[in-house]
Amino acid sequence: DGNLNFSVAAETDDEIGEVCVAFEEMRLKLKGQIERNIQYEKESKELISNISHDLKTPMTAIKGYIEGIMDGVADTEEKRDRYIRTIYNKVNDMNSLIEELFLYAKLDSNSVTYSFAKVNVDAYFQDCVEEISLDLESQGVDFGYFNYADRDTVIIADPEQLKRVVNNIIGNSVKYASPDRKLMISLRIMEEAEFVKIEIEDNGKGIARNEVPLIFDRCYRTDASRNSSKGGSGLGLSIAKKIIEEHGGKIWAVSTEGAGTTMCFVLRKYKENNVYE
Repeated sequence: DGNLNFSVAAETDDEIGEVCVAFEEMRLKLKGQIERNIQYEKESKELISNISHDLKTPMTAIKGYIEGIMDGVADTEEKRDRYIRTIYNKVNDMNSLIEELFLYAKLDSNSVTYSFAKVNVDAYFQDCVEEISLDLESQGVDFGYFNYADRDTVIIADPEQLKRVVNNIIGNSVKYASPDRKLMISLRIMEEAEFVKIEIEDNGKGIARNEVPLIFDRCYRTDASRNSSKGGSGLGLSIAKKIIEEHGGKIWAVSTEGAGTTMCFVLRKYKENNVYE
């Protein structure tokens, strides 16, 4: 009758008892699946609500600036240029939001095709850091890179997707920097027996202890007011988690509120007799 809260107890140690045990196992699996489906549906509704909220804000601003141009409020060349630049930036924000949502949908449906390859850790992160450091420098962020792994260490990874993980984490650090001190970000690489460990540490606002386990959930934001000035969809860390897990790795965070956050993830090292595709 669909009542999955009714426990099926095995009272005899015979064939009937075995049937009861099998039914109980089935009940628990069905109940768990239904609960997961309910949670997924709830998160999907929240995702739509959040994205709608985050799209509405720049849309309203764009509409206002266009009306200003049409009504002649932007009555000087300088004002018109400023209005057009603002519209352009808002459209870019919306485009980034939509692209992130599209990527998450592909990851969620397992329709992303990964291009795994042997990647030299030192060479890859040197290139990655060069690109990142220029952008961070222009934003007044101190950035440090420390590679403690062997120069010849190789991992199996999709270079593009791995770069997305690093960019998403660093983007979050910049987004939630503490306003009362200069932001400092460090990227460290360490080598373990079977894995390479990457740590990205910042001295930002930090995350409350009870919120740390939730930050990789889709659409979760530590900013309860969902201040859209922070930008983004709230999917960045969720996307990072999915990508790292598809690499056979693991990602987690260590944070102290008011002091900063360290994001850590591990990736499998390449071995001649232990290659996966």
